[in-house]
Amino acid sequence: MKPPLLLIGHGTHDETGVAEFGRFVHRLRCRLDGLPAEVSGGFITNARPPLGDSIASLVARGHHHLIAVPLSLTGDRRALGDIPGTMALEQERHPTLEYDLGRPLGPDPRVLKLLADRLADARAEMPRFVTDEPPAEIAPGETAVVLVGHGSTDPAVNAEVHRVSRLFWETHAPDLLTVETAYVSHTRPGVPGGLERCRRLGAKRVIVLPYVLFAGGVLERIWAQALAYGANHEGLDIRCAEVIGDCEGLADVVIDRYEEALAGGGQSSAPAARRPSAVLSPARPFPAGRRPEVGPAGNGAGRVTAIAARLDATRDAGAEPLSGEPADPAPLELESLGVGVFRTEALGAETPEPETDGEIEADSMIGVAGRGEAGEEPRGDAPDGPLPQPGIASAV
Repeated sequence: MKPPLLLIGHGTHDETGVAEFGRFVHRLRCRLDGLPAEVSGGFITNARPPLGDSIASLVARGHHHLIAVPLSLTGDRRALGDIPGTMALEQERHPTLEYDLGRPLGPDPRVLKLLADRLADARAEMPRFVTDEPPAEIAPGETAVVLVGHGSTDPAVNAEVHRVSRLFWETHAPDLLTVETAYVSHTRPGVPGGLERCRRLGAKRVIVLPYVLFAGGVLERIWAQALAYGANHEGLDIRCAEVIGDCEGLADVVIDRYEEALAGGGQSSAPAARRPSAVLSPARPFPAGRRPEVGPAGNGAGRVTAIAARLDATRDAGAEPLSGEPADPAPLELESLGVGVFRTEALGAETPEPETDGEIEADSMIGVAGRGEAGEEPRGDAPDGPLPQPGIASAV
């Protein structure tokens, strides 16, 4: 049996959007039943079922590896929520849980085709908002589209919506006057700004095309802004298309993201205790005859990247030589590495403050007793002089 599919929604207070999300989850259950693979879904915030409840239900049924697909047209983490952070909390609750995170849904060619279908429906069937007069014949060259996204505080996410507008214009509406981009919130232009631009370009008909998955509060805000603009521009034929919605075409895209993540194309996440990066390699001394690399191409620039963990075990009182090591190893000559060396005799000298912020840490020297973070005064219990060092100068 294949791993279950977990659909992640951003959550909404609108019951219409919650209901459509539930219908879409049911559609995918019917589609994936023959694989076989279970399908569940949950919201990050603001709606039920919560994502944690859906994951707990899957784990209780014996699933410890799942494929999570965010139902999002963009990669906006601010809008959808912190999915990696939320999943990390679920891994703390369920230590055996592993998941693969699929890519967002857009801009997929099949998503653009669904937008073209919604545009065709609006051009043929949607009634006009402003007037009940019979529509005049308007040529495609006099028709414009305003593609409306959610809007984000992240410029890269807003640029994604602009890219979709351009792709849609060139692949599915090349005969139209223009395809402009607008946003519901967080950035400009808003829906009225997009409509005004189309009017100034000479459009007689403008179709507002929501770049939104499901109906709900966002769609209502798009329509409200379009109506408010149309009330002051009666000569402009303004129509609004429907959202992409629960449909087979959208299910095809989600199943493709599921299969892609299942094949290793998603972002994999194992529990932190079992990640290779969480296990640090033990420190080892440099092999005989080798020197640590210093800066690019070993030219002496920068800091020493590593120091032998066992510098001089035989100099400690009562310590036995480590097996396989010489009884009296030669001290490490740091001067030969081409880096600055702090002499223990000079540690008591006043250290000048750096001229630039954040480039060096003036008070983080190794071997200075009684010093804390940069800028702290020496502690009262600190000795006047430096601590004795085991036969080697401190280096940074």
